[in-house]
Amino acid sequence: MASMATPKQIWEQQQSQMQRVKNSGMVGSNETPMKDDKEEEMAKSALALFRYKEEEIERKKMEVRDKVESYMGRVEEATRRLADIREELDALTDPMRKEIAFLRKKIDTVNRELKPLGQSCQKKEREYKEALEAFNDKNKEKTQLVSKLVEMVSESERLRMKKLEELSKSIETLG
Repeated sequence: MASMATPKQIWEQQQSQMQRVKNSGMVGSNETPMKDDKEEEMAKSALALFRYKEEEIERKKMEVRDKVESYMGRVEEATRRLADIREELDALTDPMRKEIAFLRKKIDTVNRELKPLGQSCQKKEREYKEALEAFNDKNKEKTQLVSKLVEMVSESERLRMKKLEELSKSIETLG
């Protein structure tokens, strides 16, 4: 097998040698010792070819196994890198969630505190309006009373002046 044979030629040669090996077990009456040597050589050649094929299959099997292991190694490395990236991603979003939750709770607390303060403001605003209305009513009443007083004092002064003038005329008529 010094020259390179095509896979088809090797297969055909192997088939023919295997057929000869099978036939070599049958001994006929017309066979010669020279033919036995030739058949024995052919049997050895067939066994050598068979071993060669087995070794080639084993070599190719090892190549495929090496490729698979290499690929598995790359897949494992990619898996580790993806796991690392996922951890980093989770770590990135986790603090934000905590801060947001804290702010939401704080807002809820402030809202609860605002409600009574708003109610208190409304109550005090009503009280202020009522007090202002009462103040304005009393101020109006005072203004009316002062006007009445001014009017009465003026009338009293006019009546007294009139009486004084009458008395003054009565004295003048006496004298």
